Amino acid sequence: MAAVQTVNENMKGHAEDPAVTNFREYLRIKTVHPRPDYDGAIAFLGRMSEEIGLPMKQIEVSPGKIIVLMTWEGTNPSLPSILLNSHTDVVPVFTEHWKVDPFSAEKFENGDIYARGTQDMKSVGIQYLEAVRKLKNEGKKLKRTIHLSFVPDEEIGGNLGMGLFVDHEEFKKLNVGFALDEGLANPTEAYTVFYGERRAWWLRVNCTGNPGHGSRFIENTAAEKLRKVINSFLEFRAEEEEKLKGNSCLRLGDVTTVNLTMLEGGVQYNVVPRELAAGFDIRIPPEVDLKAFEVKIKSWCEAAGNGVTHEFIQKSEGHSVTSIHGTDPWWNAFIAACKGIGMKVEPEIFPAATDSRFLRDAGYTAVGFSPMNKTPILLHDHNEYLNENIFLKGIDIYCVIIPALADVSSD
Repeated sequence: MAAVQTVNENMKGHAEDPAVTNFREYLRIKTVHPRPDYDGAIAFLGRMSEEIGLPMKQIEVSPGKIIVLMTWEGTNPSLPSILLNSHTDVVPVFTEHWKVDPFSAEKFENGDIYARGTQDMKSVGIQYLEAVRKLKNEGKKLKRTIHLSFVPDEEIGGNLGMGLFVDHEEFKKLNVGFALDEGLANPTEAYTVFYGERRAWWLRVNCTGNPGHGSRFIENTAAEKLRKVINSFLEFRAEEEEKLKGNSCLRLGDVTTVNLTMLEGGVQYNVVPRELAAGFDIRIPPEVDLKAFEVKIKSWCEAAGNGVTHEFIQKSEGHSVTSIHGTDPWWNAFIAACKGIGMKVEPEIFPAATDSRFLRDAGYTAVGFSPMNKTPILLHDHNEYLNENIFLKGIDIYCVIIPALADVSSD
């Protein structure tokens, strides 16, 4: 690892903000796949709940998969509640590509904190907690109940986390009216807000053909068929990329992406194989007709010849989105709160997938938002970081947004 200039707060003669200290402690807990330390995270969150005075529950939705739930009861708990959701797990790291130990949460002299999870999404979890702490310490009373959920396994699909929790009896008791979940950083002055997501289809195409010796011109081989399949998928990919580049009004979430991510097959170098396969990652925006797109995929496979089949490894159905219409009370409250403190907000479709999809598909209103502007998008990347001033500003932003949502009229 390269030498870095980090700062010791005591040596500099000033104390670190306690919220930043809590953030860095949370980052040091190795909730990294494939063996996330969920017990460590739960212990830390338990301590936070005691400090802030939030009753906490542990809900085991699957063996070893525990949802941590904290609650700040409102003055009218019969009203639909506000859910602040975050996930505790993080993706693996390639340590050799990092400036520092990715679980040391070292802070540079300019306030940049480097660690896996700074953007995705331990920052948001702590910002929720610290915003609620601040509001409670100021003596604020909110009309609607606020629930904070900390869920496992989002980074590996969320099926054994929020995917199960949203159908659980304990979730139904929460009477959720509106949910906040993660978003993305924005490199500009603006903040990005996500009201929907592209659907993820993971597809495996299998091609069979005539085998034989590697020195001959064998007809009707699996490789010939696979080449046709790959060409069809990648030609469509190029069309969508050109569409994105040619229209400045479009964002990544507005087009379909197709990527060849896996190739399988072969016996040895001098043997023409009987079977070859390719894997594709496809992300589809809400306005696309899913049935028509599936027909298109089938036609590409049929055009490659006989012996070509496909199967879905993952196939997300439906395209639920949150209303951003001017008549929607939740959206209006969120946007009004943001604009009231001078935030420029850019609504978009999230290009990948988050736990929000489970909430929207179950009929709940959900928005993806991480208060990180003037910050490069580094989730899942090497040297993921977040500046402490951006982090602290995010707490203040939530201190405005949370009461605004909690006080939405019950009419």
